[in-house]
Amino acid sequence: MTATVQTVDTADGAFTLVTDADGSVLASGWTADVDAMLSRIHPSLRPEDVHVGDTAAADAVRGYYDGDLAAIDAVPVRQRGTELQLAGWSALRRVAPGAPLTYTGFAAALGSPRAVRAAASICARNAPALFVPCHRVLRGDGSLGGFAWGLDVKRALLAREGGETLL
Repeated sequence: MTATVQTVDTADGAFTLVTDADGSVLASGWTADVDAMLSRIHPSLRPEDVHVGDTAAADAVRGYYDGDLAAIDAVPVRQRGTELQLAGWSALRRVAPGAPLTYTGFAAALGSPRAVRAAASICARNAPALFVPCHRVLRGDGSLGGFAWGLDVKRALLAREGGETLL
């Protein structure tokens, strides 16, 4: 499989995307390190060839950072995982900007209110960050919890989306 990689500048730093031939985002995040992005992709989806190019997904990132928070919603993503992970990633795409969930609320939305650790793991294994907005999930006490791209980025994303400014 061949993929396209593109890095764009954002208010939160360099943002790199890896997309497949269909334009689906395989991985994305706040780094310029292409190898780091490739390592986040499930082995069965990891491209053999990668070239630098323009992607429609990058236009959506620019739109998001220009204030169109819905610009990322229609961008397709492709991930591999368990049935619960796939359901979780799909559910994350429905979490509205400015209305973050707790990990407990996220687990309940998946039909397993006691599966808080599984919910956190789904967020941690999310490769197409921003497009699958795992940053919209917080600890039960309202604190940020973790984020692969750093708490400063998570805090900035939540503030940009009109969510509460948190710890």
